[in-house]
Amino acid sequence: MPGAAYKRVLLKVSGEALMGGASYGIDPATVRSIALQIKSANDMGVQVAVVVGGGNIWRGAQASQTGMDRATADYAGMLATVINALALQDAIEQVGGDVRTQTAIPIQQVAEPYIRRRAIRHLQKRRVVIFAAGTGNPFMTTDTAAALRGIEIDAEVLLIAKNRVDGVYDAAPRKHAGARRFHSLSYMDALSRRLEVMDSTALSLCMENNLPIVVFDVGAPDGIARAARGDDIGTTVGDGETVMDADTARA
Repeated sequence: MPGAAYKRVLLKVSGEALMGGASYGIDPATVRSIALQIKSANDMGVQVAVVVGGGNIWRGAQASQTGMDRATADYAGMLATVINALALQDAIEQVGGDVRTQTAIPIQQVAEPYIRRRAIRHLQKRRVVIFAAGTGNPFMTTDTAAALRGIEIDAEVLLIAKNRVDGVYDAAPRKHAGARRFHSLSYMDALSRRLEVMDSTALSLCMENNLPIVVFDVGAPDGIARAARGDDIGTTVGDGETVMDADTARA
């Protein structure tokens, strides 16, 4: 297998990506596919850390709109990410990977507490590390957790695995037939255009710390391994120029 372009990556997997074709919850076949891709990247010599979302089970912002206290709703969302992390941890172990899960809120019966130096040591020992429970703070998204953890562990790139979206478009590709994909996108353009890369706090963190972002479809064949290898896949967000893909308008 060709060598990897990166030594250490932070992979953000949304909760929706774990649903597969379902409307709720976790699809075992999809989780196994993601686990195989992560192990493939790890087998190339890439140190892989993962942040998982929880939107397939719970969304704190939506729950707060129905009258639930927002902080309480967000803590419930953190627990949803722990469920997803345990499912992914088990799937990685089932395919022969070595993995540890760390949580930003203490749940010592099922996972380690998040300790930066311990996480880095796990990575150096070629273990996959899954970060769950976001940042441990309400009002903060798992996008922000991904940016923060990526910076903390000195990741070289933030890989954002989307569900059935193969990059960043100038309009919502599922709603607008003529939406065009960006080949590359500057941080400032992503912020000023309010494009669906990640939330503005997370994007600003990446820009301030010069952490490049690659947005791709988790369902693409070997997408995670290809992204970790540095293949031209999806959209790259960084300090370079904004360039549109010539042939990616949605039919």
